[in-house]
Amino acid sequence: MSMLMGLGIMLITFVAMEGVAWAMHKYVLHGFLWFLHKSHHTHHKHAFEWNDLFFAYYGTLAMLFFIFGSEPIDYRFWIGAGITLYGVAYFLIHDVFIHRRIRLFGKTSNVYLKALNMAHKVHHKHTGRDGSESYGMLWVAPRYFRAAYSILQKRQQGEQTWRNTPLKS
Repeated sequence: MSMLMGLGIMLITFVAMEGVAWAMHKYVLHGFLWFLHKSHHTHHKHAFEWNDLFFAYYGTLAMLFFIFGSEPIDYRFWIGAGITLYGVAYFLIHDVFIHRRIRLFGKTSNVYLKALNMAHKVHHKHTGRDGSESYGMLWVAPRYFRAAYSILQKRQQGEQTWRNTPLKS
């Protein structure tokens, strides 16, 4: 298998993982495994929550693909790489950027990241099992883009107005 084909499989797996994550989140986490995911929808002071066990599930899945696809390297290795890449993106975007479990990022002026954050906040508006929306991580509905663009545009106009206002002495 060529490196280019392997990278293609990895990229396709990464993109497909968004659909897998959406379906798992909507039908499994907000379904029969709500008792674990519920910890993610409640405020707490501890570093870990029961919901973090899902990292172990996807990590184990990726590890199995790596193990069984390594000698020689075949498509399973690249599927494991795609799952791992999605896991890294999930950690950085969901846990670090959105939930600030590690404080690295401040406010953003990026429309996509603002829309992503808004969609996730709407998802968490409901603390119960039912009534949530926006189950994906990377895909954002167009209405959130419009809202984010509008907010950022108003923020930018406010900053320009403030900078152009003469100081009175």
